[in-house]
Amino acid sequence: MSERASADGTSTELRADAVIIGGGTGGCAAALALARNGRRVVMTEETDWIGGQLTQQAVPPDEHPWIEQFGATRAYREFRTRVRDYYRHNYPVTGAAARSPHLNPGNGGVSRLCHEPRVALAVLRDMLAPHVSSGRVALLLEHRAVQGHADGDSVRAVTVRNLRDDADVVLHAPYIIDATELGDLLPMTGAEYVVGAEAQADTGEMHAPDEYQPDNHQAFTYCFAMDYMDGEDHTIDRPRDYDFWRAYTPDLTPAWTGRQLALQASHPITLEPRQYVFDPPRESVDAASGLWRYRRIVGRRNFAEGAFDSDVCLVNWPMNDYWLGNIMEVSDDEAETHRQRGKQLSLSLLYWLQTEAPRSDGGQGWKGLRLRPDIVGTADGLAKYPYVRESRRIRAEFTVAEEHVGTEARMAATGAPREDVAAAQFDDSVGVGSYRIDLHPSSGGDNYIDVSSLPFEIPLGSLIHQRVENLIPACKNLGVTHITNGCYRLHPVEWNIGESAGMLVAHCLDTGHAPRAVRNDEARLRDFQRFIAAQGIEIRWPRLAPR
Repeated sequence: MSERASADGTSTELRADAVIIGGGTGGCAAALALARNGRRVVMTEETDWIGGQLTQQAVPPDEHPWIEQFGATRAYREFRTRVRDYYRHNYPVTGAAARSPHLNPGNGGVSRLCHEPRVALAVLRDMLAPHVSSGRVALLLEHRAVQGHADGDSVRAVTVRNLRDDADVVLHAPYIIDATELGDLLPMTGAEYVVGAEAQADTGEMHAPDEYQPDNHQAFTYCFAMDYMDGEDHTIDRPRDYDFWRAYTPDLTPAWTGRQLALQASHPITLEPRQYVFDPPRESVDAASGLWRYRRIVGRRNFAEGAFDSDVCLVNWPMNDYWLGNIMEVSDDEAETHRQRGKQLSLSLLYWLQTEAPRSDGGQGWKGLRLRPDIVGTADGLAKYPYVRESRRIRAEFTVAEEHVGTEARMAATGAPREDVAAAQFDDSVGVGSYRIDLHPSSGGDNYIDVSSLPFEIPLGSLIHQRVENLIPACKNLGVTHITNGCYRLHPVEWNIGESAGMLVAHCLDTGHAPRAVRNDEARLRDFQRFIAAQGIEIRWPRLAPR
């Protein structure tokens, strides 16, 4: 990295081989890929934690069922191994937990690796540490992008602002990687993009709306952690907006099933009423419906007796999804209003659980539920950043649509029976992923859209903008649709997107070829695919059944 004062003396300028704006899951994966290939990187992050949905959003990873065997990059598997080893080396785990090759610290039902956000943060810092020490990676925490500087079809620099002292830093590099949670660099640089739900006439998707709905975005969620101290009273102050949320009945299509603050919600797939179990003192709740176990991130039975007074549960439930407004494509004031309302919803859910939630013994509320601000690293006890499910998306050389990955859509497109249908195979694949097409209720009034999808590939064309030559997406802002974003947005897929983005930049710097030239020349494409395969990026699936 080189540093100097700007010409007018009002800001600092930094130069590197690549600039990554956003230190989330995809941003970290991109930085690791670039650094291990000898490139110098500046990575910014607007909070004080790197890691995105793994850390600052506090969400344990949503993964496919084959994750322990295949279907992820080598680096992502290393991350998972390091998480387990962190517990073995630093926590008083039981002998059985220490010996288990597939240790699940929280024994949560949603994932084979439910863990605390601070552990993911420690692991990511450790993975980056040698590159930070060598000077290959410079981390600018609490810095937010405020201006993009474009010349024609290239982005030459990005100005970021230090949120602690308002000082500006201008970052220059041959390649700019947008790893922001909302695709912030797209409007800043004038790069064409899509936002919201595309029209069926434009994408041909069976689950797309009839007309383009740019303001129709999936819900975001302010997650929080809690434990349960039986016989104690940890009731929080009555939230400011509690009366509103206590009475709120969602107006969605198809209809929601009563009030949002309830132990009942629409089943994501059938949309029929789904009753949830919530009984913190009991360990043996049903994994499919028991909320205490659902996203549990500390299972105290994995640890020596007395190490933990309680399990710890991460709350990312239908009851605290916020869809009454958007936090992108609106003014800063409006976005902040909705963030605060989203926080009030999560606090209202906790207060309702403490005071009014029905219990199996006929009582109301669990006063022993204790908010755990220490686990998420904030004063208010809510995650540092909302769990974001949808971003602005580049106008890409190739856009993945439902017909490429949706089970029913593939059957219709290919005529194959369900047992033989497979996702589209992309000649330019640079990774793989698998998850259902899972769209949460949206600001456009849609209830869940949750349909079967097939193990899919990540085409290189989805990482290349139609016009801008050197702006590369590294997370949910790649070339997908509102519908297919629903299966490309999960943790291991975002990691793969970011890692492949970093590898693409490293390869282009090494060869002198632009990303578009790599994709559109067969010999160069095969060379790049060999390059990424040699570093542990899988580009094909074995034959698998639909999810």
